[in-house]
Parts: sequence; C-alpha cells; structure tokens
Amino acid sequence: MKPRRKIVVVLKGYPRLSETFIAQELLGLERAGIELVIVALRRPTDAKRHPVHDEIKAAVHYLPEYLHEEPLRVLRSVLICLPRPDFRRALGALIADLRRDPTRNRIRRFGQALVLAVEWPDGAGWLHAHFAHTPASVTRYTSLLRGQPWTCSAHAKDIWTSADWDLADKLGSARWMVTCTKTGFDHLKSLANGSSRVHLSYHGLDLARFGNFEGWRAAHDGSAPEEPVVILSVGRAVEKKGYGTLLQALALLPRDLAWRFEHIGGGDQLDRLKALAEKLGISARVSWKGALAQEEVLQLYRRADIFALACRIAADGDRDGLPNVLVEAASQRLICVSTNVSGVPELLTDGETGLLVPPDDPAALARALERAIRDPALRTRLGNAAEQHVREHFDHMSSIGQLKDLFEQEWQAAR
Repeated sequence: MKPRRKIVVVLKGYPRLSETFIAQELLGLERAGIELVIVALRRPTDAKRHPVHDEIKAAVHYLPEYLHEEPLRVLRSVLICLPRPDFRRALGALIADLRRDPTRNRIRRFGQALVLAVEWPDGAGWLHAHFAHTPASVTRYTSLLRGQPWTCSAHAKDIWTSADWDLADKLGSARWMVTCTKTGFDHLKSLANGSSRVHLSYHGLDLARFGNFEGWRAAHDGSAPEEPVVILSVGRAVEKKGYGTLLQALALLPRDLAWRFEHIGGGDQLDRLKALAEKLGISARVSWKGALAQEEVLQLYRRADIFALACRIAADGDRDGLPNVLVEAASQRLICVSTNVSGVPELLTDGETGLLVPPDDPAALARALERAIRDPALRTRLGNAAEQHVREHFDHMSSIGQLKDLFEQEWQAAR
C-alpha cells in the first residue's frame, strides 16, 4: 500500500513575521511536490505578513489556544477519543510528563492534541512539528492518539529552554529530528545517545528573494556629521538579542563620530530599550521602525552601512541558533558585527566574513563598531566575503532537498 504523502505541519503560530525561514521552507516543500496542511496553536498577531505567506497553498487550521475558550470543541474530542485503543497510551505519556512537569500547559497541549486527532485532515499520513517545545508536545501526543509517525525541526529557544528529559523523550518517540546549528545538533545528539536520527540542516536563505545587490555604498567614515554611517539591526526586542548591550556600545563610541542606528522589529522590551537610549543620551541618533514586511527590510539592508546584532544567552538559557537576519544582511554585501554565541560563528568568521566579539561586552562591541565605522574599505571587503559565503553555503534549496530526502526515505520504507 502506498503511504499517504500529505504532511500535517504543527506550528506555534502562523503566519509570523519573525519566522520567515519556516515559511520559505514550507513553500519549498510544496514546490518540491509535497502536500502540506498547516496546524497552528495560535492565531496571527502581526499586523503585516510577508509575501511568501501568500504563495503557500496549504490549508491552515487553528487549534483552541486555550481550552476554556472552546469547551464544546474540546469536550467533543475527549468523548470521541476516550474509547479509542490508543487513548490509554497517550494518557500514560501525559501522566508521566505531569509527574516531572505538573503544569497546566501540559494539559493544554494534550487537549489540543485531542482536537487535532479528531479533526484530522483528510488524507494526511504524517506529522511534523516546527520547534521541539510546545508544538512537538502537541505533535507527540497526537502521534500516540492516532498511531501516526512524526518528525520535528528544532531551532534555538526550543532546544535550550526545554528540559533534557523532555527532549530525550521526544527524540525517542520521533522518527527523526533536524536542527539548524552545529551547537544544537551536538546537544540533541548527546541526548539521543549518538543516534543517527538527529540531522544538521541549515535552513539557509531564499536567494531568489534576496538577489545580488548591484548598488554601491558611500565610503562614509564617521568624520562628517552630515554623512553619518548607518548601523542597522533587525530583531525582536527580547533578552537574547542583546539590544541593551548594543545600545551601551553605541553610547561608548567617540562623541565626534557620526553614526545613526536603525532598529526594525517589535518585542516586549521595546519601551525599556527606548528609555535606555534616552538615559544613555543617544536617543536622537536612534530610529525605532517597528515590525516591517520583508520587502521593506530588504531595502533597508541595501541602504545601511553596517549590520549589528549582539546575540547573548538569556537568564533562562534561551539563545539564538543562527539568526536568519544575519544571513539576509550578509547576502546584501553588508558587513555584520555580532557575537560568538551559538551558531553565529558557523556563518561569520572574525576578520574574514564579519566581526565577532564576546557576548555581554559593550566595550568590545564598541571597538568593533568603531573599527567598521572608520574603515569603509574593511566594510566592503568583509561584506563582499560574507555575501560570497552565503551564496555558496546557505542556499535554502539545500535544506529543502535534505528534508524531502528524509521524508522520501520514510515513505519508501513504509511501502
């Protein structure tokens, strides 16, 4: 019997401006001939959406974000699943999880899985989760409820803020798991006891959307107040992005150096960062642009002189994997100044394709920024090298091909 090749993809929220890499992967899989159904745990909250979302053909279904908001839908799912033979096995997994993590969140994920198991898309035969925390929990419970195989794409926060026992259980249950940085791969591999079910797959960039920048950048060196060097950053205002460190570094730059900082993104710490810029006396040089669509961000990459992102490890262990915005900026010949955290050194090599400093070190970051501001030739050299590296090693079609091959291997084995 030929296995059904329609995949249910479980996401935390959809669509999201901050998860372009997921959207481009979904579109790539569709174009590779795989039929998808998107199931999201949350409805969209962003006012804008990227063009790639409009190109994805997959139907989108939303589970109850909170069980009490749709009690009849949840109750119906419980009553239908209760007599099924797989219900006990799934319930046993929930009880085991609750013993180690007695939270309402666990019960909510089980309830969402019950709804998905009952409202199963017609013709679907596979489950795939994006992120190894809550989406993978819903996916694993649904897999147990329906006897469907499942797989997972792990990224950053989901790896580093999840308990090792939770990740190990999911690795033992999933057919395979892919992740997008060597540091994440090594961690998951250790939890899977070296199992070959863990794969490294850089999600890369859709280079058709980020074509070669044929323009030129002026050789400003920070000496003329009327020609400031533009420093750009794209990212949510959250702890792991290190914007507090970046603002402190900007405040340490020599007062006679001409620069302007532009930030793109939302985030719950935005007001705090604006207050910090005011306190540091640099608010007149800072522009807060909020969340923008992809085509608007691309134009700002091309107008900027430097891209900066001060990635760090947050107090709860959360950190970036390999921020897609660094890959995007590098694709536009834009010199990147960042930190040697997590997967960033897998893209940037200090002095060759970018400038890297330790995290949480405003003085070191300020020195790197000043060096880049004063030396336009350095910006050109490192920006060109970074673009070449991205176009040779970070084409997202490589990742799409790898994922398609992994799914094909499973389907061939099931025949």
